[in-house]
Amino acid sequence: MTARENRWRILFAVLVGAIICPLDISIVNINLPVIADFFSVNPSQVAWVSISYLLMLTTLLLPLGRLGDIIGFKRLYLRGLLIFLFMSLACGLSLNFPMLVIFRTLQAIGASITMALSPAIITAIFPSEERGRALGLNALAIALGLTIGPSLGGFLSDLLSWRSIFFLNLPIGLTAYSLCRSLLPDETGEKEEFDSLGASLSFSSILTFLLFISWFEKVNRHPTFLTLLLTSSFLFAFFLYHEGRVAKPMLDLSLFKNPIFSLALTSAFLNFFAQYILIFSLPFYLQRVLLLSAGQAGGVMTILPLTVLVVAPFAGWLSDKIGHKYPVLLGLSLCTISALLLTVLSPSSSRADVVWRLALLGLGTGIFQSPNNNAIMGSVERTKLGIAGAVLATIRNAGMVFGLSTARAVFSWRFEIYSSLDLPHPFFLSLKDTFFSAGLISSLNLLLALPMLPLRRKLDL
Repeated sequence: MTARENRWRILFAVLVGAIICPLDISIVNINLPVIADFFSVNPSQVAWVSISYLLMLTTLLLPLGRLGDIIGFKRLYLRGLLIFLFMSLACGLSLNFPMLVIFRTLQAIGASITMALSPAIITAIFPSEERGRALGLNALAIALGLTIGPSLGGFLSDLLSWRSIFFLNLPIGLTAYSLCRSLLPDETGEKEEFDSLGASLSFSSILTFLLFISWFEKVNRHPTFLTLLLTSSFLFAFFLYHEGRVAKPMLDLSLFKNPIFSLALTSAFLNFFAQYILIFSLPFYLQRVLLLSAGQAGGVMTILPLTVLVVAPFAGWLSDKIGHKYPVLLGLSLCTISALLLTVLSPSSSRADVVWRLALLGLGTGIFQSPNNNAIMGSVERTKLGIAGAVLATIRNAGMVFGLSTARAVFSWRFEIYSSLDLPHPFFLSLKDTFFSAGLISSLNLLLALPMLPLRRKLDL
């Protein structure tokens, strides 16, 4: 049986692996206070359990995606699962906090492989008329991991300990490894030389820039952090110069000459940018303004990924039927409306007021993501699927970092102003301005997506 004939079984195997990373991210985030108490570290320190993971994950996606094109998807994907499994075990057995941060960083290497190659594998084995549906199921798996992570993580931590949240990865990862080893087709790749210098420049330029973004709100107080921006700019310029002249580049810059690829990629970045401003800000509104408990706030926040989980498969199917452009524009419109509606919340708003706005945001996100991913992956050649998937994952994670950093910066800036003016409710007013910044980013995304209208209705390789 060929890979295309066996495509639905292969998809199931890949989805089992795809669910691990979002599940791990959400399940760890909900347990950061527990980990902080266990190792007697402050919240600023324990944040590095997530920051180190996200930084390593984002910086490795491009090189690993290109490596998958060269050596074959199966070999690299299986190694990624093994790295993730071993480092999950190591995280759960960590004896001190530095060990946990180190193992968490190494765990991200395995996660970056699976995230970079999952959309490439799916795109390679599915025909264009089914690709949107398959990518929609991939988005569903990611949303499912994000949805069940907080409640499952809290349950395991209360019942056993925080270590169990890392041990949970073992049975899921072993199942994924067994299925993928038996079902994924053997491929030899392109047998080309790997662009080591390009990979090093990509890694270092992205890392230094994301570190700068992570500390952006401290730049005025610590000007030395600007060195990170200058270093990143120089490395990125050198990277572009090198990639434009090497015979077999790690990143084929011609990909960005395709207007569909570039526009859809920009939309993906801005969508996650705006979304993670809200994901950072809303828990503070729910707990410190509406005075909900952490459990109640977690239940409210679950509405967003839960709605995406329900909507994403339908949106993928719809894009297979009518093309990507109209679902993308509808999804972005709903995201923008929901973000702006959040700015009219007040200290006396009810929980239901937040829930229906988050449901609307989830509806827009679910309608947008699958058709947009289909547009990105369907616009590249078969031999460049690995690097295209890696670019998409890199952009997605960069949007998360930008969103979190922007939310912290805007809130701190506005809170300092409102406090100095001695206005009532400075905390709430600062949160409203933060919500508004998400609305502005989403509005910009909608305006930039409008040129998609005259493009072709459907993409075929």
